[in-house]
Amino acid sequence: MLSIVKVPVFQFLGFILLSSFLYSQALVRHYTFVVEDTPYTRLCSTKNILTVNGQFPGPTLYVNKGDTIILDVYNKANYNITIHWHGVKQPRNPWSDGPEYITQCPIRSGERFSQKIILSNEEGTLWWHAHSDWSRATVHGAFVIYPNHNKGSGYPFPKPHADVPIIFSEWWKKDIVEVYNEFRRTGADPNISDAYTINGQPGHLYPCSKSDTYKLTVDQGKTYLLRLINAAVEDILFFAIANHQLTVVGTDGSYTKPFKTGYITISPGQTIDVLLETNQPPSHYYMAARVYSSAEGVDFDNTTTTALLQYNIGNKSTTPPSNPPLPYLPFYNDTKASVNFTGKLRSLANEDHPIDVPVNISSKLIFTVSVNTFPCANDSCLGPNGSRLSASMNNISFSLPSTDILKAYYNNISGIYGSQFPSKPPLVFNFTAETPPMYLNTPKKGTEVRVVEYNSTVEIVLQGTNLLAGTDHPMHLHGYSFYVVGWGFGNFDKEKDPLGYNLFDPPLQNTIAVPKNGWAAIRFKANNPGIYIYIYIYIYVA
Repeated sequence: MLSIVKVPVFQFLGFILLSSFLYSQALVRHYTFVVEDTPYTRLCSTKNILTVNGQFPGPTLYVNKGDTIILDVYNKANYNITIHWHGVKQPRNPWSDGPEYITQCPIRSGERFSQKIILSNEEGTLWWHAHSDWSRATVHGAFVIYPNHNKGSGYPFPKPHADVPIIFSEWWKKDIVEVYNEFRRTGADPNISDAYTINGQPGHLYPCSKSDTYKLTVDQGKTYLLRLINAAVEDILFFAIANHQLTVVGTDGSYTKPFKTGYITISPGQTIDVLLETNQPPSHYYMAARVYSSAEGVDFDNTTTTALLQYNIGNKSTTPPSNPPLPYLPFYNDTKASVNFTGKLRSLANEDHPIDVPVNISSKLIFTVSVNTFPCANDSCLGPNGSRLSASMNNISFSLPSTDILKAYYNNISGIYGSQFPSKPPLVFNFTAETPPMYLNTPKKGTEVRVVEYNSTVEIVLQGTNLLAGTDHPMHLHGYSFYVVGWGFGNFDKEKDPLGYNLFDPPLQNTIAVPKNGWAAIRFKANNPGIYIYIYIYIYVA
């Protein structure tokens, strides 16, 4: 689903002038990305993968709050590409948001594209990734935004000894382009990944991987800030470190009230900042991650990726034991463990980090999110009952246009998109029923947008359904962060459920997972003019 924030010309100019003053003291930083095929060896075999600057994961960018980045992207690959800055609001600058055919046409092979990335109030950990087909499986990297110390700000916790990005992703033995094309051709579930990775390495539990396992070397008695990023294509993950507690201090480029935990749950696209105290006897300890999957009867990668936390003694690292301890991780379908973690996230909501939760809502929207099917001629596809798998919001499965929508809107080009995306489900039924009627499985196709007035206050209730395959639904909103004011299981009750909303210290996020057979309510102020896509992070969305 797409949203257009409409704004009168005089308001837009005022926004530009105000923002220019606010960020005039920040630095402008220049970077170059070269996208090209690079040979990499994992799981006993070598293949070419799409990389940025030859790296997997790609380079980490370090900036300060309020900086501006000028990025030159050179596409030397054989595929079209775009780069999205996940969680960056891009005030007054939607042209550099990155999703193909939404805010720009893709960068073709052999071409160069210059992007301007404008930071506003983001602080903490975000990430960047390709936003075309499945190229983000290997084209991604960390984006670290430090506090702007020149303006007197700093961490809301003691400064850590060091900070380290930890990126979770996946590895397929097959060419990822072939995996994606086969999925598009057959309409069936795509091949599951052959491994999860931590900072590009599968770890000790996979073949031909032990010697290259990622190792984090630490000093005893220090505190480290781990910047966790879930770059997996669609999987929610559990993560933990053996014999160590973690203190959660942030998510999605925003600080949270600290809380201790033995494990974390992280949705695809989400970032979580944790403090690690190295207070254990010097040795080696496994860091590990594996999938959380609530869908029944669906194949998934049930392997576990590991990395090593190794303590220094003097100037030498400790000798690893033959079997370092593995951490406790919840069982793969432990929904209670998953929601218990996410339910603890709270904004700081203090004088130095105030919140601005919309209270009086001018635009209330309800979107259902579903897994669906489309019929194929002669039942020729390989999805359920010969159909093609898909996904929808409010019974509309999004179709990519051939001209980017921002260009069409800006130049008043007709016929590219419609403006009839419904504000509520066109058909109300028992969304979380055990066996919904089969005829509800097939949605409509379309390129529809929802127009939202500038400075309106918006509430969106995301209602999961049990159509075809009830599961958690990861969601990401471009151009905005939002307050997660409520969530629950079952069908949303518009009379009772808002009474339990958290308007005091809700977490500020850009990515969430709507729980299986449940709902989540978010709020934000539509003060960032542009065209932004609400991404249902799911493999069946075109």
